[in-house]
Amino acid sequence: MFTGIVETVGTIKAVNQKAGDFEIVIESQLELSDVQLGDSIAVSGVCLTVTKLQGQSFFADVSAETIKRTKIGQLPIGGQVNLEKACTPDTRLGGHIVSGHVDGVAHVTSIYNNANAIDYWLETPANLSHYIAEKGSVTLDGISLTVNEVAGNQFRLTIIPHTSERTAIGNWQIGSAVNLEVDVIARYLERLMQGRADGQATSGVTLDLLQKSGMIK
Repeated sequence: MFTGIVETVGTIKAVNQKAGDFEIVIESQLELSDVQLGDSIAVSGVCLTVTKLQGQSFFADVSAETIKRTKIGQLPIGGQVNLEKACTPDTRLGGHIVSGHVDGVAHVTSIYNNANAIDYWLETPANLSHYIAEKGSVTLDGISLTVNEVAGNQFRLTIIPHTSERTAIGNWQIGSAVNLEVDVIARYLERLMQGRADGQATSGVTLDLLQKSGMIK
């Protein structure tokens, strides 16, 4: 479990092929003294398991499923990645609840200056767009961000200088692929409203109930 608050930016030092999968080696200034083999680190939003530690580098295996669902297989040697260690019980939840399970890949469609900030418009896959809500949370390349506007399959972010300086978001260009994880609460809420697949029972959660409870307007 993560919070989407990036701790540092790392660099991909090596990519080793392993029979359809591959092993990735990442070097950074991330504090690794408390990291054990088997621990999880979010790499640009992808939860990976540490398999080896070597100085300021860690190794992780990347499965075919991860390659298919994320942009991680497209990252070049020397490419930058956002890093966050798994949260602990005393971690401040400065962002939102992030699982590190990427749902798909969004693409940057336009970039505009907005005073000291930068506006980014991104397009989501059609099957994920209904999870994106204005003023809701979304995780992009491992960064917890607030959606400021939604228009069809596209949404707008306003990125302040601090975020640009502390993450690899400054590398985004028009056309850039971005790992997207939608709000986990939205995913579970949708499943609750669908009820059981066999149709024998439902959760009892309805739009009317949510409106009465003040959860939606």
